[in-house]
Amino acid sequence: MSCQKFCVAFLHWEFIYVITAFNLAYPITPWKFKLSCMPRNTTYDFLLPAGISKNTSNLSGHYEALVETKLNSSGTYLSNLSSRTTFHCCFWSEEDKNCSVHADNIEGKAFVSTVNSLVFQQIGANWNIQCWMKEDLKLFICYMESLFKSPFKNYDLKVHLLYLLLEVLEESPLLPQKSSFQIVQCNCSVHECCECHVPVPTVKINYTLLMYLKITSGGVIFHSPPMSVQPINVVKPDPPLGLCMKITDTGNLKISWSSPALVPFQLQYQVKYSENSTKNMRKADETVSATSLLVDSVLPGSSYEVQVRSKRLDGPGIWSDWSTPLTFTTQDVIYFPPKILTTVGSNVSFHCIYKNENKIVSSKKIVWWMNLAEKIPQSQYDVVGDHVSKVTFPNLNATKPRGKFTYDAVYCCNEHECHHRYAELYVIDVNINISCETDGYLTKMTCRWSPSAIQSLVGSTLQLRYQRSSLYCSDVPSIHPISEPKDCHLQRDGFYECLFQPIFLLSGYTMWIRINHSLGSLDSPPTCVIPDSVVKPLPPSSVKAEITVKIGLLKISWEKPVFPENNLQFQIRYGLSGKKVQWKVFEVYDAKLKSASFPVPDLCAVYAVQVRCKRLDGLGYWSNWSTPAYTIVTDIKVPIRGPEFWRIINEDNTKKERNVTLLWKPLMKNDSLCSVRRYVVKHHTSRNGTWSEDVGNHTKFTFLWTEQAHSVTVLAVNSIGASSANFNLTFSWPMSKVNIVQSLSAYPLNSSCVILSWMLSPSDYNLMYFILEWKILHEDNEIKWLRIPSSVKKYYVHDHFIPIEKYQFSLYPIFMEGVGKPKIIDSFTQDDEKHQHDAGLYVIVPIIISSSILLLGTLLISHQRMKKLFWEDVPNPKNCSWAQGLNFQKRMDIL
Repeated sequence: MSCQKFCVAFLHWEFIYVITAFNLAYPITPWKFKLSCMPRNTTYDFLLPAGISKNTSNLSGHYEALVETKLNSSGTYLSNLSSRTTFHCCFWSEEDKNCSVHADNIEGKAFVSTVNSLVFQQIGANWNIQCWMKEDLKLFICYMESLFKSPFKNYDLKVHLLYLLLEVLEESPLLPQKSSFQIVQCNCSVHECCECHVPVPTVKINYTLLMYLKITSGGVIFHSPPMSVQPINVVKPDPPLGLCMKITDTGNLKISWSSPALVPFQLQYQVKYSENSTKNMRKADETVSATSLLVDSVLPGSSYEVQVRSKRLDGPGIWSDWSTPLTFTTQDVIYFPPKILTTVGSNVSFHCIYKNENKIVSSKKIVWWMNLAEKIPQSQYDVVGDHVSKVTFPNLNATKPRGKFTYDAVYCCNEHECHHRYAELYVIDVNINISCETDGYLTKMTCRWSPSAIQSLVGSTLQLRYQRSSLYCSDVPSIHPISEPKDCHLQRDGFYECLFQPIFLLSGYTMWIRINHSLGSLDSPPTCVIPDSVVKPLPPSSVKAEITVKIGLLKISWEKPVFPENNLQFQIRYGLSGKKVQWKVFEVYDAKLKSASFPVPDLCAVYAVQVRCKRLDGLGYWSNWSTPAYTIVTDIKVPIRGPEFWRIINEDNTKKERNVTLLWKPLMKNDSLCSVRRYVVKHHTSRNGTWSEDVGNHTKFTFLWTEQAHSVTVLAVNSIGASSANFNLTFSWPMSKVNIVQSLSAYPLNSSCVILSWMLSPSDYNLMYFILEWKILHEDNEIKWLRIPSSVKKYYVHDHFIPIEKYQFSLYPIFMEGVGKPKIIDSFTQDDEKHQHDAGLYVIVPIIISSSILLLGTLLISHQRMKKLFWEDVPNPKNCSWAQGLNFQKRMDIL
């Protein structure tokens, strides 16, 4: 029997038996509530706050617990095992001070604890509890704190929370089975404070959380009545972030903050602030739904301290913790706004309140300065109040950077002094040109713009924004309130480049540049672009160039690009091929043409040719130039003429024969059109008639002259035929004795030029031209010659003449009938010094004239200086009293 009693006592000591019946779980409120467990017959005066009923019957039939246990407080059994105390556990709060719930009394539904403990029999057990849902909507937290310090130092406080998430709370008379509850151990500190964390899936924050507490304190186990809550109704946001204060443009103090980003509902905010100034002190507490609050009547030299907290706006919720206090002190001179960012041509205004030695200066005594260098006219002042002055700047120009300062400093000053504080004025030219072009495949549009006009605005970011209309552009582009940003990338040339792909060819893209800065945002004037109107076609393909045979024109042909399908105009540029081509341009406006021909000055040169195209209506851009095409040099026509030629005659007196050697210079391309394959010498005599000899590419040919007259012609032959115009030369015995050149003179100008002049006698023969020969005398070097027109009587010969050498000059008259007798001289004319002096006059005379002008100017300047020197001490009668009565124009005799 004793063993049975011992076993029962042991079970009572180790376990708690709970007899449960409940009507409704305690609804957790957004504010704190208490859990109290007290003996049934205990007086509550020292346990419960004022207002809670002292009648123990209030506890009957409500949330109560029956706990039967034995307590071994020192390792030995207490002697009074049979002594038992019944405890009642219930929830109550400041708002509902009855230790009960709002439900009908039902017999037999209570929690009762029976404890073998003198301490708990005397004072009971009480805890403060608050539960909330974290802002991230993932964690439910219950915080509990004991109201009385536990006398059981040898026992740890242990708390477990048992919970169950239900989609719908069933109104059942029985608590769900204990096995269906999940259990979490709470974190308890040495100060008998515990925090319980319950993970709640985000999708179940609208479910009902049913739970109860299992508390072990001093070796005694307490079970709380069941509690219920919907986590969404007890969300506790984090404190507001980014709290700041600043003076607004209207002179008010703006308190602003950022709301937490994770809450799924709107918040309300409670702001408490205090003001401390030389005039007054005030405290305020305001609740707002916006994330800012304006405080008026701000004075210089005032100090403000602010804190903010937040809570759900609509529906239940818990106030967040207060934010960290922020202090803000206004300056002795208040500018509002303190900084202005604006555009060229706009009008802006600054306001100012000036405090000097704890006294606010009257607005009528305030003056304004710009950069402390330019006083602003009073016509731009306005008196807003007794202490607020206003200045307005109309039609502003762009700010010119001054060293590291990229703004104009605006000073608000007293009549006699200026405070070192100033307002900053940034004026930016936002006229940014945006140019766009659509590629030749009509698949993308590239837009470019330069930020050079606003590079001086430090800390700014630039962004292209656009809005696309369904069709075309409006007459006056405007900035649309709904727009999209476009990523643009900085290129090496300093331009930003933005790519639109895909594109709508006929849509209107209204775009502008937004300048974002801490002082605000500015927008450039909008421009509207239709992709179809800014097409840059692909360059023409299959470009070919040639010089047409026989006609002699430069002909270019091409193929137009597939896109766009509009009519196109073409532009051809051509030039002689080389490192630096001097281009010439030829326009083609007929969209149907695929080729063009036009004359060029040199038919035997290689031409580089390129073609580009553009819409005929003028919209869009010129395409890139096509890949260059080059002409090939070929024979275009027969040579224009044959070569100029001369002869050398070698006489053999023994055989009475003359060998004639013909000499000619190779024919140039412009004359041969464009090459010479061979030369042909054509002979004509009265006895033998006419015959020809092919001499190939040689430029020298010798034949025997045996008849009275022998005519020869040299023809140039290319792949097309022989030259049509040729030079003829007739060798005639009788004509070789005709002498019409009376005199020949040679005058050397310098080592590279000699002047030759001659005189002719009348003749009945038909003179065609002259041949001039020259060579170094007594040397068998090569003879040089040139053809001179018959009308010329003086000629400048350019060659390299050696001064110490003697030269022989021979002048041959050439008639149609043959070559006349030459005039030959072996030295320069004796009066060459005269000509040399005459030539020197052209240099000496200008030097003499320039020297004379310079000397005259020097004399005039010297004359003025001497006049000033000598007459400096002559008194002015108007300034000297003793000289006012004298007549300086009248002669006075000198005694």
